[in-house]
Amino acid sequence: MSDQQDKKTPTDAELAELSRDELVTLGLAADGVHLKHRDPHFPVPGTRAEKRTERGVAAWFILGALAGLAFLGVYFAWPHEYVAPDEPGSFWYDLHTPMLGLTLGLSITGIGVGVIAYAKKLLPHEVAVQDRHDGGSAEFDKQTSAALLADSGAKSEIGRRSLIRRSLLGAGTVFGLGVGVFAVGGLVRNPKAYDADGALATSGWKKKDAKEKVFLRRDTGNPHDVVLVRPEDVEPGGFETVFPFRESERGNDHKLLQALRRSDNPVMLIRLRPGQPVTKRKGQADFNFGDLYAYSKVCTHLGCPTSLFEQQTGRLLCPCHQSQFDVFNYAKPIFGPATRSLPQLPITVDPETGFLVARGDFIEPVGPAYWERKP
Repeated sequence: MSDQQDKKTPTDAELAELSRDELVTLGLAADGVHLKHRDPHFPVPGTRAEKRTERGVAAWFILGALAGLAFLGVYFAWPHEYVAPDEPGSFWYDLHTPMLGLTLGLSITGIGVGVIAYAKKLLPHEVAVQDRHDGGSAEFDKQTSAALLADSGAKSEIGRRSLIRRSLLGAGTVFGLGVGVFAVGGLVRNPKAYDADGALATSGWKKKDAKEKVFLRRDTGNPHDVVLVRPEDVEPGGFETVFPFRESERGNDHKLLQALRRSDNPVMLIRLRPGQPVTKRKGQADFNFGDLYAYSKVCTHLGCPTSLFEQQTGRLLCPCHQSQFDVFNYAKPIFGPATRSLPQLPITVDPETGFLVARGDFIEPVGPAYWERKP
């Protein structure tokens, strides 16, 4: 500030005796603000038109609060345990995430539209012009700024509009609870409590008993067809996607379709060229059958299908985010956001039928980040 301005600045004792309106006037003048006019939307408080406008604004806040409560209800009470497609209850399970988005979106919309409506229909129309200048924050500036903020709150008349104040407080509180639950709920809830059959830790390749045979099956486009795979069906350098099949499922259209649709079932069956040097992962040296290797098709980044294979380089590519896995080196990630190797399925040939079978399930989780994966 200039010396002339310093001389006009009241002392701390004088500031303490000034009213809020006087402090506002001083603060505006000190900052070079010229208040052209401030016109309330309703010059006469308490009119029917004002009450009607208040109820309209409060209705949006109430909608935000109710939608927030609905979000909490969906999050805690809606069926959220995994149900496979075409299983009883799968329709309601499939609606869980859309309903979360719908209710949370309505809550945000209600609060947002309510705030905009309040600003446009109830706040006084004010026009002020300010000359910008540089300067520090002296005690004078601090107290006048605080007075300006308090005056803005008072002039907004939110204090006397109890219906809008309570509805906004309710909507904001419920919305805050919803956002908090959404943020930390997944960290608190233990998926193991909802996984009685171990579906999270296993895939469709798991045997029910030691004698059961789980064959490698082609997907022909017709879920009723059962076409199994022999080693000679895959040419050197070739690959195809296979799914699990059990003889107990033959003729059961529901089970046959379920095996094709379960998200952790797809496997890339790859036959390398003869003599190709391969580095095998520790503990998985016998998971392949000759030149045939079977890797989960589910990318370990975000679960997209790793459906592109380069014969010359031995790379599996995920088209979603460009992660690349080196099949010549136990399908470890060599490019892109994926940080974990593709799980390998142990395979062999059934001596009775000559078809390829899985020796067991994957020994590690399939897909992206896992809720109980050890480092």
